[in-house]
Amino acid sequence: MRKTQLLFMVALSFLALSQALAQGYFELGGFKTPSGNIYCFAYVDRLTQEAVLRCDLLQNQARIPARPKDCSLDWGNFFGLSERGRPERLCVGDTVADPRLPVLAYGKVWSEGGFRCDVTQARLRCINKDKRGFELSRSAQRLF
Repeated sequence: MRKTQLLFMVALSFLALSQALAQGYFELGGFKTPSGNIYCFAYVDRLTQEAVLRCDLLQNQARIPARPKDCSLDWGNFFGLSERGRPERLCVGDTVADPRLPVLAYGKVWSEGGFRCDVTQARLRCINKDKRGFELSRSAQRLF
C-alpha cells in the first residue's frame, strides 16, 4: 500500500470517529432478532464514557407498566442497560430499529462493550458486567 493511500484511509477513519463523537456517542454495533421484533444497539456515551445497550421491542402483547408522569414521549417498549447497574424501561422519542442491522441467529451470542446477549425462539436475554439485564419477548418482559 502506498503512503498516500494509507494516509487517506487514516483520514477517513478519523473523520468517521469525529462524526460519531460529535453526535455524542461512539457506536459499538448492534443486531436484530430473527423474528424482526427486537432491535438492539450499543454505544459509548461521549460524556460518561460508559457503554450503553438499548433494545426496542416493535410488537408487544404484554401488559406495560403505567407511563411515568415525567414521560411525554413513547413508553413501554424500549429498554436500556448500562455496562454496570440495573436495566430500565425507557421513555424515548426515537428508535434503534434499523433494518440494516445484522440478524443475531437463534442460539448465537452477541458480545460487545461489556454486554452479552443471546437469542432463542422464546426470548432475547441481555446482561451487563454485573449480571443484570433483561429478557424480552413479544409476550413478556423481565428486568433483573
